[in-house]
Amino acid sequence: MIRAKLWFRCAAMHDPVTPFVVQPALIGWEAKLRKVDLTIERAFNGEELVKRMKGWVTVDPHRVIEIVKKYGRLKVLDDRELVVEFDNLENFNQLNKELEDIFGGEVHVELIKK
Repeated sequence: MIRAKLWFRCAAMHDPVTPFVVQPALIGWEAKLRKVDLTIERAFNGEELVKRMKGWVTVDPHRVIEIVKKYGRLKVLDDRELVVEFDNLENFNQLNKELEDIFGGEVHVELIKK
């Protein structure tokens, strides 16, 4: 299995950025008829994390997700780090080429060294 970081161009600072989970989402309930003292903590999955980048990066994250899914899988490792997992190096290279063709230098993937 091959893993790579997914980098976006920051809309404000124009630096390459990648999202990561600082703290899992805390979800609770409000009941109409009684008090519910229940909360759950859950980290985002890869697609949810990328979707949260809308407006903060120079491309449409939904379009990036569509393209990435053709070649690999978006995952969050250790409930923190966003990566793209590939079955082979050819898929990594094809994804990088398609991202370059569509977005120019605004999005790319970079292999993670083991």
